[in-house]
Amino acid sequence: MNNGSGYGTGIVFSIMAMAAGAIMYWAVTAPTHGFKLSTVGVVLMIAGAAGLVISAALFASSRSAGRRSTYDKQSVDAQGRETVVHEQVR
Repeated sequence: MNNGSGYGTGIVFSIMAMAAGAIMYWAVTAPTHGFKLSTVGVVLMIAGAAGLVISAALFASSRSAGRRSTYDKQSVDAQGRETVVHEQVR
């Protein structure tokens, strides 16, 4: 059963991608041929932000779905009649 723990990992990796992108955009000044590291940094920041939003939405939806609880209660009265109650609480 998936309890939503994988979404937390997605959030961590998204934040790491955004941090790596920010470092590549603002801190790295090494010359490269064929592409700019600042462009790669911007792409990483955008991908990290998108991943963060998606992971947070999936994490929140999986947490709210798990809040339902069910209760079963069985009782027997003085005449020996049995009553069973099944209750679902959100």
